[in-house]
Amino acid sequence: MANTEQSKKRARQSEARYAVNKARRSRIRTYVRKVEEAIASGNSEAAVAAMKLAQPELARGVTKGVMHKNTVSRKISRLTSRVKALATSVV
Repeated sequence: MANTEQSKKRARQSEARYAVNKARRSRIRTYVRKVEEAIASGNSEAAVAAMKLAQPELARGVTKGVMHKNTVSRKISRLTSRVKALATSVV
């Protein structure tokens, strides 16, 4: 348990940051899930639209320090290739 004023303040700040970061991660996962659901349904237009919304959210996660740069890069790359494959298979 925190004893000094500084350690108490740091504990409060840590809890506040944890709540914000948790909300950001949840929001990112929601956008990624929407892309994956659109891919699973086979709807290429919905998948492209969902991907356009998910990409900036993922990038924002990097700038806010919630996710690592390479992790987001990998996720975007894999999702984009799946959306692209879906679009070419429909045509």
